[in-house]
Amino acid sequence: MAVAPRRTAVRDTKDRDGGMLVFGEHAWSGFLTAVKTDRYNA
Repeated sequence: MAVAPRRTAVRDTKDRDGGMLVFGEHAWSGFLTAVKTDRYNA
């Protein structure tokens, strides 16, 4: 994971040559909130 102004990039550390996903600040914040509130473990 790398944090830059207004975006966060994530990639698979086992595949360093693979691509990455880049999220805007609102999307990343929403994802973190969902994980913290256990929304994905329903």
